[in-house]
Amino acid sequence: MFHDIPTPVLDRMRELEQRDQEDRADGTPRSERLRQIPPETGRFVALWLAAAPDGACIEIGTSAGYSALWLAIACAATGRTLLTFEILPHKASLARETFAKAGVGEVVRLVEGDFLDHAGGIGDVGFCFLDAEKEIYGACYDEVVPRLVPGGILVADNAINHRETLRPMLDAALADERVDALIVPIGKGELVCRKR
Repeated sequence: MFHDIPTPVLDRMRELEQRDQEDRADGTPRSERLRQIPPETGRFVALWLAAAPDGACIEIGTSAGYSALWLAIACAATGRTLLTFEILPHKASLARETFAKAGVGEVVRLVEGDFLDHAGGIGDVGFCFLDAEKEIYGACYDEVVPRLVPGGILVADNAINHRETLRPMLDAALADERVDALIVPIGKGELVCRKR
């Protein structure tokens, strides 16, 4: 999977990595930055998606589509598709550009809008990557976990660098008897939950 990433995907990843570094260095306002995961987190979530059971593969918070490219690699390798949600129009536009340049349009479907408005129509979920505004993590968790199939995976980003903000959701997940959960110190910290 990682040994044969298509060149257009790699090229777009590099473009987005460069822009992300520049945004962080030049004082671009936080709301305008890409705020994407690092490459090691991309590989981490792709491995989880590739190993997840049957069910919808969703991403909550697309930004410019960098993490979706990693997930698309796993989807292509396992014959799946990714449904990704982005609420900000300017970031959804960047994501559409990403998916077109990378040639992953057949594997990735972008929904411009609030995941919470669409959650009811998703059905069973095999894998979810959550990387959105931190104040909605709890509501997203509450929508996703009941939809996870047995063995289904939820990975939530920023479990270490935003630990205080996310503490209510993290504590609830770690105590939730419906899932086995832990926090993994990779990237900015990943909460991994597996439906029992």
